[in-house]
Amino acid sequence: MPDIWDVHCHFPRNFDGDGEPDYARLIDERADALRAAGVVKASLLSGGRGGPMRPGPSYEESLVYARRHEDLFVPSAMIDPEEITGRDVRRLFEQGYKGLKMIGVRRAYDDYKYFGIYQISEELRMPILMHMGVIGGGVDYSIMHPRRDAKAAENMRRMTAMGRNQRRDVSAMRMRPFHMDTIANNFPELRLIGAHMGGTGNYDEATSVTRWRHNVYLDMSGGDTIERHAVERRLVGYEIGVEKLTWGSDCGNDEIAAHVDRLHWVFDQSGLDEDQRHRIRYANAAEIFGFQQPTLAGE
Repeated sequence: MPDIWDVHCHFPRNFDGDGEPDYARLIDERADALRAAGVVKASLLSGGRGGPMRPGPSYEESLVYARRHEDLFVPSAMIDPEEITGRDVRRLFEQGYKGLKMIGVRRAYDDYKYFGIYQISEELRMPILMHMGVIGGGVDYSIMHPRRDAKAAENMRRMTAMGRNQRRDVSAMRMRPFHMDTIANNFPELRLIGAHMGGTGNYDEATSVTRWRHNVYLDMSGGDTIERHAVERRLVGYEIGVEKLTWGSDCGNDEIAAHVDRLHWVFDQSGLDEDQRHRIRYANAAEIFGFQQPTLAGE
């Protein structure tokens, strides 16, 4: 089974459970599901959350659980750039975090207020995974609707109970691929990964930025629709070079293997050879996170 690096693996959470979740069991189950699907490294998006709307263990606690599977998990810290400073990023690095994740920001990603974080991340060689575009919810109305689909109806009720359908200060306009262009021009050694190939509404922006910025990459997470678009719109190996793509699960344990299968389907439909497939499955991420050194033609 080919080696896979999952750059978009969320720390598992039991949103529906009562009382304190058994995080040891949850992290072990996540590790089992990843390994069964061929994942040998997973950037574990952890910590930085609190309160009933964002449950989960602290940065320190998350590292304890991640170390149960040190061969697999590469800790990446979920951060809110309104609350986290460059000094905090350095502290996270010293604790053992290797990367960062940002989503739901209150300003555009390329707002000058966030530049202190980018400066320290560049210095420490900590890649940043950035959510791109609209944040998904429990119901994808392009393929289902609670009126006719029982699973969609249950997802809607669950998301409402979690508070996800309440008013919130979130906008896809603050999380666009062109923001990575600004950041890359100011911090050219900072490695950036735009999630979901830029988001369904942003493919052209995403391909434009990755085309010209050396350290800007994309991940292929986001589900069936993005996987289908990758083929139908000839994104993989055509609009986006294979050296610019990584893979992420961004899903529950029971869906990881299916999305790995879909990845291989994308490869087949895109006509990629084995070297190109390996770059997307593993090698690009290994270089982004410093586990392998990139080589240039002629070296």
